[in-house]
Amino acid sequence: MTASLAHIDCWIFDLDNTLYSPSARLFDLIDERMGAFIMRLLDVDAAAARAVQKQYFHDHGTTMAGLMRHHGVDPEDFLVDVHAIALDRIAPDARLHTGLARLPGRRLVFTNADADYAARVLEARGIADLFDGICDIRVTRYTPKPDPAAYAAMVDHLGIDPARSLFVEDMARNLTPAKALGMTTVWLDNGSESGHRDHLPEHVDFHVNDITDWLETLPQHWGNR
Repeated sequence: MTASLAHIDCWIFDLDNTLYSPSARLFDLIDERMGAFIMRLLDVDAAAARAVQKQYFHDHGTTMAGLMRHHGVDPEDFLVDVHAIALDRIAPDARLHTGLARLPGRRLVFTNADADYAARVLEARGIADLFDGICDIRVTRYTPKPDPAAYAAMVDHLGIDPARSLFVEDMARNLTPAKALGMTTVWLDNGSESGHRDHLPEHVDFHVNDITDWLETLPQHWGNR
């Protein structure tokens, strides 16, 4: 593992269910707000709204992308509404901070959420000081992972060399476009909803179950490079 990662100088992380555990069930709160948004928008009950929500997520990468395409929803209205949640389910993690701090090079976030929410999550986890940039859904012009156009926008916005970059994701399908660009890929197989969907082993360089445990397997001397 050491030799195969020696060339990496950009460490890119997904946000939700990656930089915190799915066991925090933070996304449940977002799910609830998305459901309520769809209920109001379409004037349907909770069961119908959830069916729409999940179908759009699977078909378009995000629920928002489906709502934009099929119902002309203003993405800013959606983003502000669904991310207006409390973050008291997550807390600072000293082990995670230590593991991230030892990585040589830049630490970055690539998320289908918006940067305002991402910054709040990083702050709540006590790791905001370690990150050098965020590529969010606004940067990608509301085009979500795993659309290759989102990755092209990310590469340009963050100024990375894919061949020297590593991407950590809990959604296996989101690693395929990264691998196609020449990035080193890490699948965080930690129980996220639909995390296994479209899993292609040949597009996964490292298959791990816990991000902090994995970071602790990396060379201790890196922090001095």
